[in-house]
Amino acid sequence: MEMFVDKGLRDASARALKLLVQAGRTVAVAESITAGMIGAALTVPAGSSAAFRGGVIAYATELKHRLLAVPADLLEREGAVHPGVAAAMASGVRRLTGADYGLAVTGVAGPDPQDGKPVGTVHIAVSGPGDRLWHRDPVLSGERAEIRLQVVRESVDLLCDVLESRSENEFG
Repeated sequence: MEMFVDKGLRDASARALKLLVQAGRTVAVAESITAGMIGAALTVPAGSSAAFRGGVIAYATELKHRLLAVPADLLEREGAVHPGVAAAMASGVRRLTGADYGLAVTGVAGPDPQDGKPVGTVHIAVSGPGDRLWHRDPVLSGERAEIRLQVVRESVDLLCDVLESRSENEFG
């Protein structure tokens, strides 16, 4: 799995884990579009077990509801590719694993649109202490594999941004 983790992603993963360890905090992931790639990236650095709790791959829509408590009415109304779904997944994995932070992704990697959403539509969310939420909704392009890798990078970058902003305000 390490073959897709380039130096930039390896450095970002190491930075996120260092910030978590310094703060005595943990993270868990809920992945749809990336199917475990974020968890794999976050566990490349040695010592990742000090901050990485685990993850859920909820590729099927009903698993988002059953495992992560994404509201069924939200899934029925909006489909699986929606910012509210990513937020609910992040909160759900955080509760499920007892992590301080939950990081979740959902989107369309292609080759075909899904639930009326075009290829490259992505929603990333982080749930943190105090039920605080952060999100990114990038529109990505490229082939399926390229889009999935871009989602991993965007996700780890968002986690780093959240942790760096919180460390300045709370952990320092």
